[in-house]
Amino acid sequence: MGAGIAQVAAQHEHDTVVYDLDENVLSKAKGRLQQTMEKLVAKGKFSEDAATNIQNRILWTSDLTDCKEAGIVIEAIVENLDIKQKVFKQLEAIVSKECILASNTSSLSLTSIASACDLDTRVIGVHFFNPAPIMKLVEVVPALQTDPSLVEKTKKIIDSWGKITVIAKDTPGFIVNKVARPFYSEAIKMLEEGVANENEIDTVLTQKGGFRMGPFTLTDLIGHDVNYKVTETVWKSFYCDPRYKPSFTQKRLVEANWLGRKTGHGFYTYPIEINETSLVSIAEDTQDEILNRVLFMLINEAADTLFLNIASAADIDKAMKFGVNYPKGPLEWADEIGIKNCVEYLDDLYEHFGDDRYRCSSLLRKMGTNNKTFF
Repeated sequence: MGAGIAQVAAQHEHDTVVYDLDENVLSKAKGRLQQTMEKLVAKGKFSEDAATNIQNRILWTSDLTDCKEAGIVIEAIVENLDIKQKVFKQLEAIVSKECILASNTSSLSLTSIASACDLDTRVIGVHFFNPAPIMKLVEVVPALQTDPSLVEKTKKIIDSWGKITVIAKDTPGFIVNKVARPFYSEAIKMLEEGVANENEIDTVLTQKGGFRMGPFTLTDLIGHDVNYKVTETVWKSFYCDPRYKPSFTQKRLVEANWLGRKTGHGFYTYPIEINETSLVSIAEDTQDEILNRVLFMLINEAADTLFLNIASAADIDKAMKFGVNYPKGPLEWADEIGIKNCVEYLDDLYEHFGDDRYRCSSLLRKMGTNNKTFF
């Protein structure tokens, strides 16, 4: 991730420093970037001179003091609060007072990270999505202490790198990792209930729902260690709200070290070609249940995200379309389906299961009563 962000900065003519304690990590990252540039040249994306210039703009170093001239530092290290706070404290003693200190954290509190700094007003979140050079979305997340003027300044920098930025409040999961939870959790719950198998659920959501990748294929690609940890972090951070409750099924995969593609086992076994089944072989009512349960839960989560003022309606939909490639924003989808229909379906789920995870967002219910739309 760090090397990917550095590539983006260097492509936009910034002199860039990549720091890591481990010389071997730096060497491997530098080698991967060279291979990437060679492929991009072969595809005609860059000339050889341009590719060389991009690489020459990057200094690879294990000496943190090489960052002293930086105008912005983007930390992309392990998701451990103590370690991040230590690094930010070290950085503060090296860089100028005007330097922006940004974190790429996907799940930790920016406010907690900022608290380690004496000048906490210049700390902000800039959450890229992997792979950073390809994925368009970046979530800009001010900490409680962040100087308000820094938000627009940071956004302007990231926008100039050709990215699509959204502003999110410093809450667990920000926008994408909060709203996307049901895409995985509701699919796994249907698997556990025996509604359908992994392949059938993936097939319905890609072929009928228009999602680029099914939840089981996607979690195998992300890695269950990563996906489960994000789910667990969001669940605990929201005081164990049942809507984010992790799955024992996924926990067992982590315990078995069946982490997906990178270990050869996950929901699927690799190396294999995952051949989606035909929709014709899946009963129509099963197709409807699979798509509706996932879709209405995503809509409910997006509505709740708006209700909590985590982000604007436009930024929520933009984040889901460009951060995880959803075919439509959940709130746009809700308008098309009809808010009242969304409320009725969620109430039916709640009545059937008696599970608080299905409680309808108060904003969604109010909008349905008043015949309102998001857009």
